[in-house]
Amino acid sequence: MAIKITSSAFSEGSMIPGQYTCDGEDISPPLAWTGAPEGTKSLAFICDDPDAPMGTWVHWVLFNIPAGIKELPVKVPPEKTIENGASHGRNDFRKFGYGGPCPPGGTHRYYFKLYALDTEINLEPGITKAQLLKAMEGHILAEGQLMGRYKR
Repeated sequence: MAIKITSSAFSEGSMIPGQYTCDGEDISPPLAWTGAPEGTKSLAFICDDPDAPMGTWVHWVLFNIPAGIKELPVKVPPEKTIENGASHGRNDFRKFGYGGPCPPGGTHRYYFKLYALDTEINLEPGITKAQLLKAMEGHILAEGQLMGRYKR
């Protein structure tokens, strides 16, 4: 089963506007989704760049998004726990929250991946992408992704 993710800021495969990058305000883009199946208890977001020179670079880890939430607004605050109850993990900038595209060269791809889970993740804010993926094993009901590009 697939979740459809959209953004009013960019479409699948298009360029991510500068305000959502390190060259602009470095704020998270607005995101919305449909298709989370019945039985979803929580959602998790991972944004990463597989084109980074040293291997995949993690830009955002957000988990325990309540199942009834269908969108994230622009500029999700970089707090450990946000207003809707979701928790941030740490990105590869070693910070909580979203860290926008900031490629050293060339055009990079940024995958915004959403997972519908049949459980809540019983871990503290600050976990890594690897820790989240391990905790999600066997609990993914559906997933979807939106890919944007950026070049400095």
